[in-house]
Amino acid sequence: MSESTRSVSVTHWLAVSAALLCGVAIAANVGKVSIMITALRDAFGLSLVEAGWLSSAINVLAVSVAVVFGLSADRIGGLRLCLAGIGFGIAGGVGSVLATSFPLLLAARVVEGAAYIAVAVSAPILLSAASRPADRRFVLGVWAAYMPAGIGLVMIAAPMLQGVGGWQAIWWFAIALLAAGGASVWWQRRHYHFAEAPAADDGALAVAREVMRQPLAWVLGLLFATWSVQHFTLIVWLPTFLRDQRGLEIGWVALLSCVMVLVNVPGNVIGGALLRRNVARGRLLVLGSGLSGVCMYAAFSPTLSDGLRYLACLGVSFIGGLIPSSILSASTVIARTSRQIGTFQGLNMQISNLGQLLGPPLLAALVATRGSWEGAVALPVGAAVAGVVLGIVAWRLERAYHSVP
Repeated sequence: MSESTRSVSVTHWLAVSAALLCGVAIAANVGKVSIMITALRDAFGLSLVEAGWLSSAINVLAVSVAVVFGLSADRIGGLRLCLAGIGFGIAGGVGSVLATSFPLLLAARVVEGAAYIAVAVSAPILLSAASRPADRRFVLGVWAAYMPAGIGLVMIAAPMLQGVGGWQAIWWFAIALLAAGGASVWWQRRHYHFAEAPAADDGALAVAREVMRQPLAWVLGLLFATWSVQHFTLIVWLPTFLRDQRGLEIGWVALLSCVMVLVNVPGNVIGGALLRRNVARGRLLVLGSGLSGVCMYAAFSPTLSDGLRYLACLGVSFIGGLIPSSILSASTVIARTSRQIGTFQGLNMQISNLGQLLGPPLLAALVATRGSWEGAVALPVGAAVAGVVLGIVAWRLERAYHSVP
């Protein structure tokens, strides 16, 4: 990114932290619905179908328009779009609290979805702007932990907050996080050097098309989708397994599930640190996909003890952290200028959300067809195998680039 590296000689870590806080806040905003879906069904009298729409609304939106948001970030500037996303998130959260019917609740969730996409595609621009070239791969690798960190945070806070003020208290908690993230970014705005909107020109779409023409961008997006299938299979399966097949109390189910989500965070940080040490991105992608597939097979194996199966779940989440950190930091290679970062992030997000959208229904179909959770292991393990193949392809494609991260 030749344009983006001229102005930053030192990493502004407070500015980096502010952008990371926006990511954690928007992830908590995303994760709160799945955690509180039972309470929402009781409060609004939702059917299973309505609950499903509420849970999947953000994924549907991301699959449909994430690239458009990425183009907008490149056009109007990362800082403006990030702050707009925070504002939409707060508005959607307040709208949810005030909603009196399912249509109003769903409309508020769509607004929150737009907020999520806006922050997810724009925050990496701010992070790149605030960090010097030598730190950029590490910073973007750490950014990949925003989703498990935010979801884990709301999982930890939910039991206490729900006891104090019901599901609405969790919404207000998420709103407070968003407000803190927005205020922090605004306070650090002077450090987001190239995050402001560039002067308008007729070549904006041509700049974006340059990203879309790169095979590596598409391969990485598809690889992210394979990881999404694995991770969300685990998120769906583990609580059900612990509650229905092992009879654990809801408190233990929540704790063990929360730990599983949170161990993905250090995996992402380690991935960023390895990239900073110039470990090949393709090597990390192949290693992460391969080992996560082995651990996933072990997690679903009925011949292993419950303790080993749970450790395998932790292994999937931890080692899988190498995958998002390697992919989301690839803008240092694919984005030739600062104006292409948002397009890459949007394209990546749109493709990867296919895994989140299609994974759960495919898993349910396999369970229904084969009669057991163990029979559905072909889906996540198959996704891991596909990830290994795509990782090898990405490794070879990246060697053709002049700047090797």
